[in-house]
Amino acid sequence: MKKIAMFTMGTRGDIQPYIYLSKELIRNGYDVTLGSHPCWRNLVEASSIHFEPIGPDIDIDKEAAIIRGKSSSPALSMLRMMNFVFKIIQNSTHEIFEVCKGKDLIIVSHSQMGATEAEVLSIPTVNVTLQKEMIAEKLKPQTFWNKLIGQIIGKQVAKPYNKIRKVYGLKPIQSSDEIISRKLNLIPISKHILERNPYWEAHHVLTGYWYEDEENYSPDEKLAIFLASGEKPILLSLGAMSFEEESEKEKLDMFVNAFEKSGHRAIIQGFQKTLQNYDLPKTMIACGSVPHSFLFRHCLFVIHHCGFGTSAATLIYGIPSIPVPHVLDQMGFAMQLHENNVATKPLKSKDLSEESIYQAILDMRSTYEEKKKNVDLLSAKIKEEGGVTEAVRLIEEVVKE
Repeated sequence: MKKIAMFTMGTRGDIQPYIYLSKELIRNGYDVTLGSHPCWRNLVEASSIHFEPIGPDIDIDKEAAIIRGKSSSPALSMLRMMNFVFKIIQNSTHEIFEVCKGKDLIIVSHSQMGATEAEVLSIPTVNVTLQKEMIAEKLKPQTFWNKLIGQIIGKQVAKPYNKIRKVYGLKPIQSSDEIISRKLNLIPISKHILERNPYWEAHHVLTGYWYEDEENYSPDEKLAIFLASGEKPILLSLGAMSFEEESEKEKLDMFVNAFEKSGHRAIIQGFQKTLQNYDLPKTMIACGSVPHSFLFRHCLFVIHHCGFGTSAATLIYGIPSIPVPHVLDQMGFAMQLHENNVATKPLKSKDLSEESIYQAILDMRSTYEEKKKNVDLLSAKIKEEGGVTEAVRLIEEVVKE
């Protein structure tokens, strides 16, 4: 049995794609190890995947909330989060190295975890990239200035990886592109959403989204009764972005008041601290962790933070959305949805107010039928792609080599 290891850092949305990939690999006869923050052990092991804890035992959602709270700039928030994660990766290289030993293939996530360790151990790699901006346009004719700017940016991005390379006596790289697999880079995005860049080399492949329907899920009695007792509700689901370092009553008030003003029922995910001493109107309910595959099918539209996983799920399960991106990569996913006319114009998190949320709801209401039709058509096409099955097929080709 071939042994595969993969590693990833970040919030649940950063872990979930690798859980789907791991499960499909296991179904195809591979021995898979998934390494991440210790806090994700239960989530990973619940899917019968072998888990290895990497780095300190932290609450990554709480850490992300603290970092987000220090800046209203999406770019600055993303840089701070990246620096935080890179530090963990650098300090965990010996743990990663030990897990890599004896493996036949390392699947390197978007943070490049495991790439250097695999190189030291002469183990082949396959990459996964979630953000198209991270893929080099190697086939594009280069002007002097473009080349110079690319080199400057490349050196900056390469710095944290060179610190790891130094541990093993490897020569420094000039760009992170040098440690990306030359065999295969998987992009788990649908070709119906993202047009393949003609300047990408052939080993960068759009597979389609990775997901799994949780068909056996049953909601608790309270949620089931709420869903059955009226019109489809709005869903507020800001992911890790709704994790509060402390109570955020003013922020929740904005959404609750806007929902009441619009006359819509609503389901609220997150805001656990705030909701402890908060009386929701009878037209609203709070719910905890409920699979997107269930919840999205029972809601009218969703207001979300535009993380990779949530953005993909809106398309897979056919629900229009109001994006509220908080960091730079979320801005990119929000624009993808807006450009495909399945979402309203993104709401800037720093400009959130009761009125801006209400106006976004009115915008959604006036264009809902068109957006719903578009997202249903895309959902049907995405499901035909079989993204995670295609990813495993491509991985098997690399393993056979």
